[in-house]
Amino acid sequence: MDTKSNSTEISTVELPFPKFKSGKVREVFVVGDQLLIVSTDRLSAFDYVLPTLIPDKGKVLNRLSSFWFHQTRNLIPNHLVTDAPHELELFKPYKEQLMDRAVLARKLDVFPVEAIVRGYLAGSGWKSYTASGEICGITLPKGLKFNDPLPEPIFTPSTKAESGHDENITFKELSSRVGMENAARIRSLALELYRFGNRFAQEKGIIIADTKFEFGWDADGTIVLVDEIFTPDSSRFWKTEEYRSCHAAGNEPPAFDKQFVRNYLLKTGWDRNSQPPQLPGEVVLQTRSKYLEILRILTGKEQ
Repeated sequence: MDTKSNSTEISTVELPFPKFKSGKVREVFVVGDQLLIVSTDRLSAFDYVLPTLIPDKGKVLNRLSSFWFHQTRNLIPNHLVTDAPHELELFKPYKEQLMDRAVLARKLDVFPVEAIVRGYLAGSGWKSYTASGEICGITLPKGLKFNDPLPEPIFTPSTKAESGHDENITFKELSSRVGMENAARIRSLALELYRFGNRFAQEKGIIIADTKFEFGWDADGTIVLVDEIFTPDSSRFWKTEEYRSCHAAGNEPPAFDKQFVRNYLLKTGWDRNSQPPQLPGEVVLQTRSKYLEILRILTGKEQ
């Protein structure tokens, strides 16, 4: 696949609509009682926005999320109004900025938590397990190894910090924040979505090792899926065959998500408490290639 031609880079978006928020990756505008959400090519890692853009990354995030929103709409309602806002008269003058990068979504109240599901013992989950034998208060069997599949997927929520670090919390702590009924429903929905997504991905030769979701609620109190779903920014993707060979040798499989960039940054000596370094051109090209490849594998569509 061509990883160089026809690429675009967008660091920010300016439109004549009130700005709702500027996130680490997305620019969000208020349009009546709806939100116009535009995915840029910014990349965050270790709670910092990197100074280097990844061309077309925002398009991949937007197209993958839209794909999954359609795939999962029978499991849970989502915030999507249209994934082609550039076709509406109001937005046609801004088509160049919005096409393949934007969705029009319902404006909802959002729970201030990240609903994380883990199917494999990787990342911060592995660190927590080696330190205490637990993840977010869930005791796991002894003797598990790095990147082992868990006996069952587990729900390990965290706080959602506007700035600074997210913090893992227990289900009890989640219940105290959002109420027991909401916490139980969020856990059930997150696990159901993960099982669906991982089954779908495995048919394409991909493992979703872990992922995160965000939920809101509408005027009727119905819990609704928002933000993004099963993207390289929110999930850990491995190719099944590469996982098998690497796991047998005790190694980490190649990442098809932003873990690739995290691993590079860990090798640079960056202290993770100051502005991150620029990414070299080769890392940018490889990251873009990985994002485009996971889009192609999961959806069957090129960039």
